[in-house]
This record gives sequence, structure tokens and C-alpha cells, in this order.
Amino acid sequence: MKIAIVTGGGTGVGKAIAKSLYANGFSVALFGRRLDVLEATAAEIDGAGERMMSVSVDIGDREAVGAAFEAVVARWGRLDLLVNNAGMNAPSVALEEVSALQWDQVVAANLSGAFFCTQFAFAQFKAQSPQGGRIINNGSISATTPRPQSAPYAATKHAISGLTKASALDGRPFNIAVGQIDIGNASTDMTTRMSSGVLQADGSTAVEPTIDAGLIADAVSYMAGLPLEANTLTMTVMATQMPFVGRG
Repeated sequence: MKIAIVTGGGTGVGKAIAKSLYANGFSVALFGRRLDVLEATAAEIDGAGERMMSVSVDIGDREAVGAAFEAVVARWGRLDLLVNNAGMNAPSVALEEVSALQWDQVVAANLSGAFFCTQFAFAQFKAQSPQGGRIINNGSISATTPRPQSAPYAATKHAISGLTKASALDGRPFNIAVGQIDIGNASTDMTTRMSSGVLQADGSTAVEPTIDAGLIADAVSYMAGLPLEANTLTMTVMATQMPFVGRG
């Protein structure tokens, strides 16, 4: 039995990923702020709860992340996969109108949390026998190409690309594989506004196509199912008709 942690696992893409990993034989620990939401998702996936675990944690708090990882290892004895999925956006406003609090919240959720989780995953991967494990980061297509009025989100997602590459390099001697999935418009609560139109680089507003979050989950499960001697460093899964290629 393989053990996975999925951050932001109670809703949206994280929930879809947890379902897919469970279907592919993983036991899954769901990390998130709202325990009731996590527990509802866990019960939906595995009513008996034998292969699901809900952990309420603020991933921007390094001490809390450490305690959450300890709880997972205490229950299942090891860790095979970390999916750094949790994230948030700031309001779509002019760059100079983003408050310090909004900036700090996005950095904590999107970047600091991923880094802290990566640290504790590395420590566990190195300590366990057999040594090693895998990390999959949710980068978003904003990791390469920003939307208008999205500086905090785009900055943190660009940083995730750096974290992916740096940790993939640092993980080599310890059989740790690190990859990244960049997602284009998965259909979740976060993307509902796209059905009424979103701001484009040329100043216009346009409706953007979305794709089922289950397709993202299937891609993550493919990445997770590779043997550790193979790694998908980057993968982009996007709605074919969305205005991404050539954006701006």
C-alpha cells in the first residue's frame, strides 16, 4: 500500500486527485484548513475511513505542517507521494491596489506552504526504508504565462517552477522524484467566473472553456504511478480551445 498526502484535498482539483489516487490503490491523507470539508470528502471516497485521513492544517505554518506529517507517518509508517495542490488567488485588481495582507496570504498558501511540505516530505523520504518518494506540484499555466491583474498568483506560481526544479535536483541522490503539472481551466468553484467572461491580455473580456477536474486527476495518477527511476518533470493539461498559447 502506498501513502499519499494531498494538500487542499477537500475540494476542487485536490478532491478529484484524492479520488483518483484512492482508486489507484493509495491511502490518502487530506490536508486543508476546514476539517468538516475534509471529513466529508474522506467519507465520500472511503466510508470506512481505513484508507483516508483528514488533517486540519494551515500549510503556511511550518510547525503545524511538521505536526501534520508526523500524524500521517504515525498512522501509516511511511510516505510515498506528496501532492502540493493547495493554493489561492488575490482579488483581480490593479497591481498597486494589492494589500500587504493579500500578498502575504497568497505567498503563504501557494509558495511557503509548498516549500514547508516539501521540506518535511524530503526528511521522511530520506529517513524511510526503502528510501525515496515523489512530489507533484500544482504549478498552473500561470507558472509560465500570467493573466492580467494576477501578480501575486503569477509570482508564486513562477516560483513553484523554481521549487520543482531545485527540489528535483536536490532529490536525485535520495531517489526522490519531483514533477509539476500546469493546469489550464479545470472546472471547479475557482473557475466558475470563466463562464461569464474573464479579463484578457488585450483588455477584452471573454468566456473561456474549462475541462473536467477528473482529467487533471488522471494525469496526476499517471505521474504518481511511474517507478521512481522515471519522472514527469513538467506536464501541461489544458482546455484545447482556451486562449493560452499565444496569450498576450
